[in-house]
Amino acid sequence: MAFQLSRRRFLTGASVAGSSLALSGCDAFDGLTRNGSAVRSVLEQANSLTYRVQRMLLSSDALAQEFAESEIRQPQRPNGVTQPADALYRSMSEGGFADYRLTVKGLVDKPLSLTLAELQAMPARTQITRHDCVEGWSCIAKWTGVPLAHVLDQAKPKAAARFAVFQCFDTIDRSLSGDIKYYESIDLIDARHPQTILAYGLNGETLPVANGAPLRLRVERQLGYKMAKYVHTVELVDSLEGFGGGKGGYWEDNGYDWFAGI
Repeated sequence: MAFQLSRRRFLTGASVAGSSLALSGCDAFDGLTRNGSAVRSVLEQANSLTYRVQRMLLSSDALAQEFAESEIRQPQRPNGVTQPADALYRSMSEGGFADYRLTVKGLVDKPLSLTLAELQAMPARTQITRHDCVEGWSCIAKWTGVPLAHVLDQAKPKAAARFAVFQCFDTIDRSLSGDIKYYESIDLIDARHPQTILAYGLNGETLPVANGAPLRLRVERQLGYKMAKYVHTVELVDSLEGFGGGKGGYWEDNGYDWFAGI
């Protein structure tokens, strides 16, 4: 256990340090980190190295630490967008998400459109884990949801599928071309991990809007920005190109590590 904890601290620190460099707010770095620049190329190579090293350190079935209920000492801290202003989301929220559908598509033999009630009727997993934010804080909470592996089994992924891309309702930014929606991705190794769930419950209650209702991803061996909130679509793909900036997630498009393992 001592080795696991020290490794967790090392990997967390390494990810934070790398992300802080890439996302420095200083204007002096703007040109250095543009696409095609030498510095950005070095950072992207470092991200690839981080992925390979962490895959060697983390076996595909190693579990994140789980805690006793007595160790939940505060509510789960909301972060990022906590009240999506998007019209479709607000309409569904006002209706108790009765009209919500999770779409599963892409490289699957059986595309799915699942109601929240259908997801809640599937086999469930409850786990008490620690959420580690790249900003430096952590929080222990109890999450309940359907294992993503079970959903994927219903959709029957094709052999070419390598990644799961999560598309979300919340607008995280805006550009001249329109709203930029939050998105994230993981590989199918993490997608099938037993602790990777699509959560609809938090601390024994319905998942609050501030924490990602009606459905959010929990991928417990990675940093918090990987755990997309307000998820409406899971798309299986063989490449991350064509989504956002092609780096696998909103924050990754802005310099964060794609494989944020801890």
